[in-house]
Amino acid sequence: MSDAAISIQGLGKTYAGGKRALDDVTFDVPRGRIFGLLGPNGAGKSTLINILAGLVNKTSGRASIWGFDIDEHPRNSKASIGIVNQEILFDPFFSPVETLEIQAGLYGVPKRERRSMELLRAVHLEDKAHAYARTLSGGMKRRLMVAKAMVHSPPVLVLDEPTAGVDIELRQQLWAYVRELNAQGVTVVLTTHYLEEAEELCDRIAIINHGKLIANEPTRELVNKAQEKVVAVTVDRDLAAPPENACFERILLKSPRTLEITYSKDRVNAGEVLAAVTRDGLGIVDVTTKEADLEDVFLSLTRAANG
Repeated sequence: MSDAAISIQGLGKTYAGGKRALDDVTFDVPRGRIFGLLGPNGAGKSTLINILAGLVNKTSGRASIWGFDIDEHPRNSKASIGIVNQEILFDPFFSPVETLEIQAGLYGVPKRERRSMELLRAVHLEDKAHAYARTLSGGMKRRLMVAKAMVHSPPVLVLDEPTAGVDIELRQQLWAYVRELNAQGVTVVLTTHYLEEAEELCDRIAIINHGKLIANEPTRELVNKAQEKVVAVTVDRDLAAPPENACFERILLKSPRTLEITYSKDRVNAGEVLAAVTRDGLGIVDVTTKEADLEDVFLSLTRAANG
């Protein structure tokens, strides 16, 4: 039995016509974690998820879910994963409770072991249990999709852009449920375009660009990779133009007395930047810094990979 919730080795996918969606991708998703899978549109994330779901055939490599190889043990591997797709997919004429009962039946869950109402309570849809699914709002449909993915109690849950188009309150409810599931031992794989979400939720993040894996590190280590830092300096008099110095990467005059200075922390430190400002005869009244975040790292890594 592998220690990884998901293990991917040399995974490749080339579509008809020669488009290479995945190129020798290798990484493990540790058990019991919330793992971020990020990348620009068209990077290969959905192809990878669809291979794990059994919806797309890989061209090369191996993949296993909860220790079950997807080729050698397809039934066990599929039973070990629940997937919430970007697209909202269910019959609009069934109620939420009927939707969950049918899905549980497809997975062979005996009636006495089904948890349909429990799952609807967990995603705050108990009061809509018997309404037509087509009458649900977009946020409710998203939450129903999460419940649908959990009917067979899989140890791994994959959320593919689950909060796209969901308002802030519903997004927070969804993340509270995801954290609850994770606390119960469910491994969660998350793809999202909301990088602040990934930074807040994920223990570890992998980034795919043009089908290649370009990063796979603990979230904090990844954020610490950002080399550019920004400091806002308020000076003691109005300026017509920002001062120039070789130690600045960029400098902007945000207001007559406020400079926004970008510098590379592998070249200079904040003290040297401030000393350069005072050497121009300016008095410093106030200083604030902007910490690097995941968005800075993401853009830096994908730009470097595109270059």
